[in-house]
Amino acid sequence: MIKEVRTFKGFSKESVSFLKRLKKNNNKNWFENHKSDYENSILMPSRDFVVGMGHRLKELSSGVNADPRVNKSLFKIHRDTRFSNDKTPYKTNLGIWFWEGESGRFDCSGFYFHLEPPNMMLGAGIYMFSKHIMAEYRNSVVHKTHGPALVRTVNKVMKAGNYQIGGQHYKKTPRGFDPEHKNTKYLLHNGFYAMYETKIPVTLYSKELVDYCHRKFKDMLPVHKWLCSVIKRALK
Repeated sequence: MIKEVRTFKGFSKESVSFLKRLKKNNNKNWFENHKSDYENSILMPSRDFVVGMGHRLKELSSGVNADPRVNKSLFKIHRDTRFSNDKTPYKTNLGIWFWEGESGRFDCSGFYFHLEPPNMMLGAGIYMFSKHIMAEYRNSVVHKTHGPALVRTVNKVMKAGNYQIGGQHYKKTPRGFDPEHKNTKYLLHNGFYAMYETKIPVTLYSKELVDYCHRKFKDMLPVHKWLCSVIKRALK
């Protein structure tokens, strides 16, 4: 059971230090010997952040889900090594996900916080489309109304600051689509998201982190809103 969540006061220097030390000692014995460090410096402030950030995100979109449990807003620290050549057991980053919608959390667009020393990254959108979302996304890219709306969305986000658009994956236009279409570059995506990456700011260590992230998420909100409309059409 989750303990009572407190008011978010910022992550600590120990939060960053723990992730750095875990990267150098990525094995079960070390982690088990430092599990209390993980719980105190990573898990506890992360839960507080989810609650505080969740309240602020509802100012941008009322349907955002912020659930301070592992495998909800909090990504588990254990890696799935079944199909990977890298058998190190733990993730050396902190990932937090706020999603909007009633489908599975990764079938929804949302807002993402990622801490991986020495960097911090914020994102909005969908990292990888499921099959049914992919079909509607591609149709929307070339649609006479939704396609131009996508271009306006991207332009608005890019003008707001030092943001990037990610998710391009394929090298060829998918079958059935015109490779000469003016939006063809967006057909090469298997996910679609805006992102902002920076060296860890001093605000990480204070309650002001919520305001900092809120400003960045607000700038990226048009991408999230456009994708929410895609998902709504896909579920009809």
